[in-house]
Amino acid sequence: MTAKRTKLGLVGARGYVGRELMRLVGGHPGLELNFASSRELAGQPVAEYVPGADPELHFENLGVDEVAQREVDVCVLALPNGLSDDYVAKLDDGKTIVIDLSGDHRFSDDWHYGLPELTRDQQQDRHWISNPGCYATAMQLALAPLADFLDEPPHCFGVSGYSGAGTKPSKKNDAAVLADNLLPYQPIGHLHEREVSHRLGTEVRFFPHVAEFFRGISMTVTMTLAKSMMHGDIRMMYQRCYANEPLIRITDETPLVAGAAGKHHATVGGWQLSADGRRLVVFATLDNLLKGAATQAIQNINLACGQRELEGLSDELSMEQ
Repeated sequence: MTAKRTKLGLVGARGYVGRELMRLVGGHPGLELNFASSRELAGQPVAEYVPGADPELHFENLGVDEVAQREVDVCVLALPNGLSDDYVAKLDDGKTIVIDLSGDHRFSDDWHYGLPELTRDQQQDRHWISNPGCYATAMQLALAPLADFLDEPPHCFGVSGYSGAGTKPSKKNDAAVLADNLLPYQPIGHLHEREVSHRLGTEVRFFPHVAEFFRGISMTVTMTLAKSMMHGDIRMMYQRCYANEPLIRITDETPLVAGAAGKHHATVGGWQLSADGRRLVVFATLDNLLKGAATQAIQNINLACGQRELEGLSDELSMEQ
């Protein structure tokens, strides 16, 4: 007898994250993609964008009411910031699990903030789940083991591949602008700066950049510690924090962004410590489309649906753009 599969709907399927999520859902033994809504792709076969997808499944242009009528178990909102509330209001039935990939609800106490490695124990029976930002995931994983030992706001220098800028044309994904270049943007008041400050309970300073590679994030975090520490003790704190986390890898070497592309895990480490033991630099890398978005969404869906957290996740991924 075939086990019943969880029905999932996706709103905002055109973007890079939406495509990655559909790919993961397609390979998940417990999930079934019921609909994929995209105004721009309406009528086209999903299989043209997601190899192996049901050949009968086509993109649809669904309105808010139509989405609410589809009776799925999980609805994923992969929309730009500021567009989720109308859908949430219609899906507020106490049964449908809503996963919001935007930043609309990351500051709300009514929503579970789904960074499983740090918030898993708070997720039980929560139906509204806000997926963390990609940069914010990298920053928090780098900072969390030492968050209680900071003497002043840490500085986070982040570089993302241009897929992080989405598919809508802009300078941040313009090949001509990015060629042989590094583009800084919004160095003050970035959403992810506020998100991490709120979630860790300590101010951070974030300096985002876009580079000409397609996918991945490299995060360099500089922090001043409240007391002098030894390199070995710092390493032990990170190992202890992530000892039972299969999607977090600890390394003594500086992780490289190329090693993160197409992988579900994040890598943290490469610690550099000043002679007085108080200034520390730590590095983190991850794939912005996967552990920074779609992989994390699958973790959250699995946890909310009572499945194994890593069900349907494998590092054998296509590197298609």
